[in-house]
Amino acid sequence: MAVSPGQVRLEQRLRVKIGEAKNLVLRNHGNSGQRDVYCAISLDQEEIFRSATAEKTLDLSAFFGEEFQFDIPREFRFLSFYLYDRDRPMKTDRIMGKVSIKKDDLHKYHGKDQWFPITPVDADSEVQGKVHVEIRLLLVRQMNDGYPQHMVEVKIQECSDLAVISGSCDPFTIVTMLYTNKKQESKRTKVKKKTISPRFDEVFIFEQNSQRSGSQDRENMYSLVDEDAGFQEVRVALWHDSPGVFGNVFLGEVKISLSDMLPGDERNAWYFLQPRDSAGKHQRGDLGTLRLNLHYTSDHVFSSQSYDSLRNLILQSTGVEPITSSVAWLLGEVVPQKQDVVQPLTRVFLHHGQVVPFVSAFARHEISKITDTNTIFRGNTLVSKCVDELMKLVGHHYLRSTLKSTLDLIFRERKPCEIDPTKLQQGESREVNLINLKEYISLILKAIINSALSCPPVMCQIFSELKELANTYFPNEREVRYSVISGFVFLRFFAPAILYPKLFDLTTEQIDPSTHRTLTLLSKTVQSVGNLVSSRNSHQNFREIYMREVFAHCVTDKHVEGMRTFLEIISSIPNGSHKAYDTPVILKEGIMTKRAQGRKKFGIKNFKTRFFRLTTHSLSYSKTEGGSSLCAIPVDEILAVERVEESSFKIKNMFQLVQPNRTLYIQAMNCVEEKEWLDLLTKVCQYNSHRLKQYHPGAYINSIWLCCKSTSEHAPGCSAVSNYLECDLKIYIDSDREMERLWSLLMENMASLEKLHSACENAVIYGTPREVTVGGVVLDNPSVSLKSLSSVITSVIQLQQEHRNHQRRLLRTLRYGSKQAPIGDDNYLLLASSIAKFDSNTSGNELSVPVRKTSSSPC
Repeated sequence: MAVSPGQVRLEQRLRVKIGEAKNLVLRNHGNSGQRDVYCAISLDQEEIFRSATAEKTLDLSAFFGEEFQFDIPREFRFLSFYLYDRDRPMKTDRIMGKVSIKKDDLHKYHGKDQWFPITPVDADSEVQGKVHVEIRLLLVRQMNDGYPQHMVEVKIQECSDLAVISGSCDPFTIVTMLYTNKKQESKRTKVKKKTISPRFDEVFIFEQNSQRSGSQDRENMYSLVDEDAGFQEVRVALWHDSPGVFGNVFLGEVKISLSDMLPGDERNAWYFLQPRDSAGKHQRGDLGTLRLNLHYTSDHVFSSQSYDSLRNLILQSTGVEPITSSVAWLLGEVVPQKQDVVQPLTRVFLHHGQVVPFVSAFARHEISKITDTNTIFRGNTLVSKCVDELMKLVGHHYLRSTLKSTLDLIFRERKPCEIDPTKLQQGESREVNLINLKEYISLILKAIINSALSCPPVMCQIFSELKELANTYFPNEREVRYSVISGFVFLRFFAPAILYPKLFDLTTEQIDPSTHRTLTLLSKTVQSVGNLVSSRNSHQNFREIYMREVFAHCVTDKHVEGMRTFLEIISSIPNGSHKAYDTPVILKEGIMTKRAQGRKKFGIKNFKTRFFRLTTHSLSYSKTEGGSSLCAIPVDEILAVERVEESSFKIKNMFQLVQPNRTLYIQAMNCVEEKEWLDLLTKVCQYNSHRLKQYHPGAYINSIWLCCKSTSEHAPGCSAVSNYLECDLKIYIDSDREMERLWSLLMENMASLEKLHSACENAVIYGTPREVTVGGVVLDNPSVSLKSLSSVITSVIQLQQEHRNHQRRLLRTLRYGSKQAPIGDDNYLLLASSIAKFDSNTSGNELSVPVRKTSSSPC
């Protein structure tokens, strides 16, 4: 979590869809007909995610169609997508090229399908990190002939965030002085082992007479001056010490001109490392293009009280009559893409315990306008999208416990289930495939029907409200009480999860075309079976003739009664003492490296790779996935979960799990994985009554705590544990962050709010009809809408002023060349430019506000 001056948090989120690659280059060796291609997502040089492999693709194209969404827990300069060709005969992965996008350019592509050119990759261009250099130009003495003698003192202080090479980083620095007579002199630092943030603190002296050769007589001295051998440029190059076959690896360099320095001048600054001038030049030609859809948001989150005014207006929406005059409804109307507003709006109501009355009020408005019951909640309205978002938030673990075992069986067995005669593969039997499909359908339907008691309570409350509304508005149509629920739980919850299990985190496996076809048929069947319990023409559920046998298998009195019972149970308000997750539910699995505190004084404490599994009951690990558990730590025995200082082991992404008698040190695969494990582990143990209030941020090594130097292994912690909000395990929500996102959307659409405000004002003044339509937005009651619009605009402007003041403070406190704003990038200059533009656009009219980009702040 990044924190900027004034305790304003910087929160970043990225959603990216990798589409396809086209016009890829041909291989230089054999087997050029087909190949396996995958794409890796990186923040700078740290790989975060890897797509499934597009197997046996044509040489010139590869289709991925995968979507990734995650919070970004640190600063970064470039978002990159690397394309690899997996060469099976050679058993190697050959890099084909990359798409690299600067963070400050991400807003240009927000929400758009965009083709990006694939650029070459070589060692000279793959750089990251920054270096702190201090340079002083000194006048040593005045020579007898009247010419001064100077020297330059170059101090290499430290580096930060260097690239990791083959799992390690052993950096050293080469400092080169370039003279005006085209001569140069180089010196190097010592190697620092296993660190991406080395501290060198080494000083190098370069003198003007260092380039002389032969005797130190007046003739040579004069010739040096005649050649004008002054100081021209200092080059600081970072290298990874690699004694192997390929030698040292280039990490980046900085060029600092000295031509304008005067005696006594000093430069003390951080610099971004840059690629070599020759980077990528030896590879020419068109490498193809990659289609991406990027959604990057970066929000500066203020203290909670800053959002109170706007938050209260939104939360009060459920009590506004008519509901179409409420701030929440107006938000859904003025934002062009409803999905942008649905996520933060639903989360805010859920966090404050008002999501049920919110959905109920909006659903009542929508259902009261319905004339055809077959269309209830079938459109992409605000309320239907909010229920979708709610189910994703609270139903994730419910889906896993219900569907994952059957889906895992399908992926493992890979039985063919195609029953369309026109699509059968050679050698397949339709009769055998039909048996396979019926077997999987029976397992899926049984799992769903038997899962009713595990449905999350808040979903049950929503379904109860919808059923009550159906009974109220359509008392003579009994089927509607089922259709309003089945439309959500089957059509928009279970069916999509079956069809796209990777999007719902139900699998990480690559899904081959045959298995995807099986999932398609299962999804279609689940939708139709869900509909049959509320359809008066149930036998028309399948238009395809080949599916009728499947439907006949599912349309039995037992299935219909089971489905109706299931819908009845999940639409009943749960008992307050009922626990929806009595059985262990897997929350997260993955490979990490662990180092346990030795049970004996001289016990072995080496690092070992293990497969970890976190459930609602315990954290366990085994040697391999599916192997027997070597250790299981009950959730109620976890005293604290915190990060470990990097200096303890000189390893990134380390965290600790404190137990009553020992501490487990764990290294995650990358920064995103570390954050996800930390968040989940903290949430599962947050209600433990014996949780620690203090912990040791450093490790206990060689009989001493590295953080506080205490020698007792059981010494009380020296730092306060992280302060996490106490909220439900599955629905951890940062309300302030979501409010910042809603404010951002209101800012972006301020012009639409102004138009609505003017229309309502005119309607009230001139007494026009009660209903006013502006740009497709219908206002049922202009006078009530005017109050809501006036209040929300006032709140937005107040918060806008806080953002403006924060940016000004940031500009005053940031120094170009500091660690926060290193030389070599234009972030600082962009910040100054944006503030100047911001002030000029808002000085004339407070309601005339600029569009706020969804990219990061240029700081």
